[in-house]
Amino acid sequence: MTAEWYVLIEEDTRVTEYVDGSELKLHQWMLAGTHHIDGGEAQAVAAAEDAALHYVPGVIARHAKPGDEPARHALLAQDGSWVVLVRQRRRECHIRVSTARLMHSVEEREAPPKTLKETLRGALQAPPPPPKPWAPPGKA
Repeated sequence: MTAEWYVLIEEDTRVTEYVDGSELKLHQWMLAGTHHIDGGEAQAVAAAEDAALHYVPGVIARHAKPGDEPARHALLAQDGSWVVLVRQRRRECHIRVSTARLMHSVEEREAPPKTLKETLRGALQAPPPPPKPWAPPGKA
């Protein structure tokens, strides 16, 4: 398998909910972008730096006017990932930009549809046990 490199962009998304008259600001990290990079690790590192210095998160971009440039504080972590604080007009968002090498990929497979006979038999029998959760090898 040849090395395929990606730049991953994660955003701290915020949703405001109102519960019993109280305002709750809920934060959640979400993968906002997965960008395939042509070339090797060096090109991926350069692309990650460019994304850290120029990517505008959705919460900021939705309210931006043409010509706006948000404030940005980009920190390069020891592991090579970037943590960036982007601010504009009292709105702020954190993003994390990192590089990753694709190590494994499997396409989705669906089981064949059940026949009418299997469907009827399944309705009369108890459901099958749920699949066991993943555990490290050697621990059953």
